Amino acid sequence: AMVSTQSTGNFGQLAKEHPWLLTEKLVCKPDQLIKRRGKLGLIKVNVGYDDAVEWITDRMGKEIQIEQCSGELNTFIIEPFVPHAQEDEYYVCIYSTKEGDTLYFYEEGGVDIGDVDAKAHRLDITIGNYPSAAEITEKLLTGVPDIRKPVVANFVASLFKLYSDLYFTYLEINPLVVTNNQIYALDMAAKLDDTADYLCGDKWKVSEFPAPFGRKSWPEEEYIKDLDEKSGASLKLTILNPDGRVWLMVAGGGASVIFSDTVCDMGGASEIANYGEYSGAPSESQTYEYAKTILSLMTRRPNELGKCLIIGGGIANFTNVASTFKGIVRALTEYKEQLVNNKVSIFVRRGGPNYQEGLQKMKNCGDMLGVPMYVFGPEEHMTSIVGMALGKTPIPETQEYKSGIKDNFLFGKHDVNRRSKNSECEQGEEPKEKKPRGDNMNKTPAPKPESRALSPAQYNLYDKTTTCFVYGLQLKAVQGMLDFDCACRRDIPSVAGIINPFSANHNVRLYFGSKEVNVPVYKNMSEAIQRHPEASVIISFASLRSAYTSTMEMLKYPENIKCIAIIAEGIPENLTKKVNKLAAEKGVSIVGPATVGGVKPGCFKIGNTGGMLDNILNSKLYRPGSVAYVSRSGGMSNELNNIISLNTNGVYEGVAIGGDRYPGTTFMDHIKRYNANPDVKMIVVLGEVGGIEEYEIVSAIKSGEISKEVVAWCIGTCADYFSTEVQFGHAGSSANSKSETASAKNLTLRNAGAHVPDSFDDLGKTIRKVYNELVDNGEIVPQEEVPPPQVPIDFKWAQELGLVRKQTSFISGICDERGEELLYAGVPMSDVIKENLGVGGVISLLWFQRRMPEWAYKFIELCLIVTADHGPAVSGAHNTIVTARAGKDLVSSLTSGLLTIGDRFGGALDESARQFSAAWQKGKTPLEFVNEMRNAHKYIQGIGHRVKSLNNPDQRVTALADFASANFPATPLFDYARQVERITTSKKPNLILNVDGAIATLFVDLLYQSGSFSAEEARDLIQIGCLNALFVAGRSIGFIGHYLDQKRLKQGLYRHPWDDIAYMTPANE
Repeated sequence: AMVSTQSTGNFGQLAKEHPWLLTEKLVCKPDQLIKRRGKLGLIKVNVGYDDAVEWITDRMGKEIQIEQCSGELNTFIIEPFVPHAQEDEYYVCIYSTKEGDTLYFYEEGGVDIGDVDAKAHRLDITIGNYPSAAEITEKLLTGVPDIRKPVVANFVASLFKLYSDLYFTYLEINPLVVTNNQIYALDMAAKLDDTADYLCGDKWKVSEFPAPFGRKSWPEEEYIKDLDEKSGASLKLTILNPDGRVWLMVAGGGASVIFSDTVCDMGGASEIANYGEYSGAPSESQTYEYAKTILSLMTRRPNELGKCLIIGGGIANFTNVASTFKGIVRALTEYKEQLVNNKVSIFVRRGGPNYQEGLQKMKNCGDMLGVPMYVFGPEEHMTSIVGMALGKTPIPETQEYKSGIKDNFLFGKHDVNRRSKNSECEQGEEPKEKKPRGDNMNKTPAPKPESRALSPAQYNLYDKTTTCFVYGLQLKAVQGMLDFDCACRRDIPSVAGIINPFSANHNVRLYFGSKEVNVPVYKNMSEAIQRHPEASVIISFASLRSAYTSTMEMLKYPENIKCIAIIAEGIPENLTKKVNKLAAEKGVSIVGPATVGGVKPGCFKIGNTGGMLDNILNSKLYRPGSVAYVSRSGGMSNELNNIISLNTNGVYEGVAIGGDRYPGTTFMDHIKRYNANPDVKMIVVLGEVGGIEEYEIVSAIKSGEISKEVVAWCIGTCADYFSTEVQFGHAGSSANSKSETASAKNLTLRNAGAHVPDSFDDLGKTIRKVYNELVDNGEIVPQEEVPPPQVPIDFKWAQELGLVRKQTSFISGICDERGEELLYAGVPMSDVIKENLGVGGVISLLWFQRRMPEWAYKFIELCLIVTADHGPAVSGAHNTIVTARAGKDLVSSLTSGLLTIGDRFGGALDESARQFSAAWQKGKTPLEFVNEMRNAHKYIQGIGHRVKSLNNPDQRVTALADFASANFPATPLFDYARQVERITTSKKPNLILNVDGAIATLFVDLLYQSGSFSAEEARDLIQIGCLNALFVAGRSIGFIGHYLDQKRLKQGLYRHPWDDIAYMTPANE
């Protein structure tokens, strides 16, 4: 039974729902992800219900301290007490590893079990296998009494199957009690792979997970979580200290961690208020909601010292920076007064597509807000604004950012000598003598062990002739790759074809430079490989749900495909491990999952890596440098490109292995390639908290297997400062032990001889220092920079940047679907619904481009009601019925009926309005009007009915007249028409004002009397024929009804009977 702060007053009800609570001895304990509850005195055993209630009540809502973390106890569980002896307790644990899973078992359990790793029996289970009861008995149960071995072995085997089938990544039971051949799990801790929700969410049947102890669950966090789940982008928010003075609004998973690291590294850990990120190209409205939520929290509790807001991020790959900044600017504008009152200073640093316009918007916003705002582009180191915000470094007097591609129409006219403002030695500083690796430890580097050197074919995943397939119709990414090819002066495009199972066997037109080329689209791998056997790389944009099956299909062609990049994030770990295992067996390199890819300057790039072409040129990715890097974070790979280009001669190759826990290739897989490649002179590694791959680098440096200079930094050092566990952006960025923390890794790497900066803020300086030493030693000889070729900018992108203009082919004045919300004549759809404008209001907006009084909306709806249908005998309905019975579809049947509308049927409204209006406006009396029309031998449109008369009035006209009398300010034209009716009915009683005439004249009155239109606008609307539209709209309802009626009745083909046709053919002579 579960007890929370919301249910403490309902212990009686709880006992009714669970009667066993009153009859059995009980155990009660908090359920808030607290480890070692027994040692902390947070478990009460062998008590009755009253004692359990008293024990829980005494602790419920109380704040306690556990190590460095304090928090409130608010959720408890009560379960039956199982009497047992100490020797009945056992320990079992299963956890996921890269190679499979590991099963631990020990014949002792409980709170005093001690060092499990040293004591327990261990069984490693390879991917895709299940241990048998016999294997478990042999390997694990040596200390279990023989009589218990069968039941325990069967239980553990079944437990492992459950663990695997339900996508657990960790499961620990301590103690596992075995008594009387019955097994009880008295306490359990487990982790589920939440990415597998689409596979087994129904089986989990978990409504909600408890928040970690020590961290309050905020409604704002739940709101952002809900936004994230409804969005294709990534939105994360964790409140750490609501009273903190430093608030973060950071783009990118990796960047969000790095900004938090830097705040903590600079002494701001106690003031950091939140952790979070927005990434994956969120829309303007999503960033607005995200920013508004943070600003609401930030301005809730003033501080005399003021606060700072850091709006940071790396260089985006494909996110339109200006677009996302629009949402942030909206939120800042809305909170102008609160920002001023809270003495907020704002620091902005961002790069990526259209960043110049985005930064200018932010700068303009700062001027408008009246609060200090400092804005920087990619020329400034990413985290330099943190030091400024914390007062650790001076703020430049002027903030400058280059206008980039807006200086010219063609890409290519860039500063080829672009370097960091700190890229040269400080004045008077002599180049330092190169120190051997490990000098800071007074160690001599170990000799490199003898091993078979890698061949060029092994250390080069791709070169200038590499071609690939792109899986998924990602035309923007493909075009970006072709632009990169052109900038690199490749002879042929790098994309051989596209594989798209949903739409195949055609070509898409893209550009290779200024030349238009056809890129073929294939339905499956076999067809693509048959046509292009030379292609050796696949870039997979398959969704997280289809990535596994499609990748397994790709691995059937290892003789052709040597590398697969998996972009999708959120593939279940079990499936990823199966892919990795098969790829290793086939000799195929996997980059990813959860990656942006990689780049080899001058040769080949994967998908969106490197961002837009202006960033590729700014970072000199069009030609190789001397520095190779490997990173977990795909978003940070662009920032590494920028940092390396500012501080060295550029990137030779870069790979983002992906943020999932089990990437297909590891840091060392790529570092070995780099170390074997003579063109690579130094290596940069950007690791992160979680996992142990960085220790493989440590071992390789110590053994001499890595002989080149390594600059390394692991992000996530801020985790040491947080009192509760925070899940960072990547699935793998979570430390399960002290050795997996970023701080431990950085220290170990430094001790091994790698060049490790004090913080990410110093990464560029460290890279520059090592590079300068290599130049001084002659290992790197800088080459004269060669400008890249000019590459035409895509017209759509140039148009978005405002660089070109084009005359439009169409003009639309009623509807706009381009923004975040559909607009009807400038009115958001949400307002249309919220204000209950109804069909009449929608017609008012879409037909007349304006709002009208509510009575006008109701009148329009009344017109639709009275014109909806007039039986099956009229020509339009008849045509619709005949066409429907001929087996035609709805649109064809409806159209056949609508085509009968004209002056003789239903189309008299416009002409009726014109005739009556003209006569009335000229001041003619009703009699003069009737006589004039008779003398001209013209019918008065809107007068006359085949069935209805003065003695049998048309109730539709009556309804219209009653509504107008009750709601219209005045009805001068309708009154005029009524006077005409008196004259015409004196001749014949059926020459009444019919429904067409009533609607026409009343609608003219609406136009003139509603106050929504000028006289000129009213005349124009009458002339262009808007009134017949009312009949068309209304009668379409009826025609559709007749179509559905005929289909429902299953009526067959209609043939008109002979006896209803007068045959008047010429007689036979």
